[in-house]
Amino acid sequence: MSSAKPFLLIVAILFGFALHLSSVQAREIRTAIFAGGCFWCVEADFDKVNGVVNTTTGFIGGTVKNPTYKQVSRGGTGHYEAVRIRFDADIVSYRQLVDIFWRSVDPVDADGQFCDRGDTYRTALFVENKSQRADAQASKAAASAVLKRKIVTKILPAGAFYPAEKYHQDYSYSKVRVITRFGWVTKAKAYKKYRTACGRDIRVRALWGDAAPFAEAS
Repeated sequence: MSSAKPFLLIVAILFGFALHLSSVQAREIRTAIFAGGCFWCVEADFDKVNGVVNTTTGFIGGTVKNPTYKQVSRGGTGHYEAVRIRFDADIVSYRQLVDIFWRSVDPVDADGQFCDRGDTYRTALFVENKSQRADAQASKAAASAVLKRKIVTKILPAGAFYPAEKYHQDYSYSKVRVITRFGWVTKAKAYKKYRTACGRDIRVRALWGDAAPFAEAS
């Protein structure tokens, strides 16, 4: 092989990599943070939305820095279970995600979500700027009009978001086996059984009917 050919190959590879980087950088990746009860469920739901790049389960809204799941679940930290959603704004807008959010939760319940009770499981939208706040408020008003009921979900400024332990990430897909009240099963199977037992989909469908994007027919 002539000395020119390896050089041309390297140039071609670098040029292709540069094009890939510029394409990635050109994508308008933004962030939304939603609290909708059990963060496993919110994560699993929004991973199905076209335009969502990735999701991270975690905690927000409290006073304790870098809290553990045990600390938050015991109460007293002020944190909500929440999910940070990174999305491609060229495919799906923040307003569209909020519209979907209402139809994936029970926004008229002030004391938790489904079988999960307490402050940790309340619903909230954590907004990063004036634009998100305006979209959240408009969407909330529209959803309230559809339900003909007051929506109690708060719209709050986004503060520090703390990712939950690795154990809690991508829970609904994991094939790792764990001991649960359902026996020695994979996390994915335990999640599905938990969601059914908690009555999440039944309640969401009762509120939203066929407009509920993630609830299975029951």
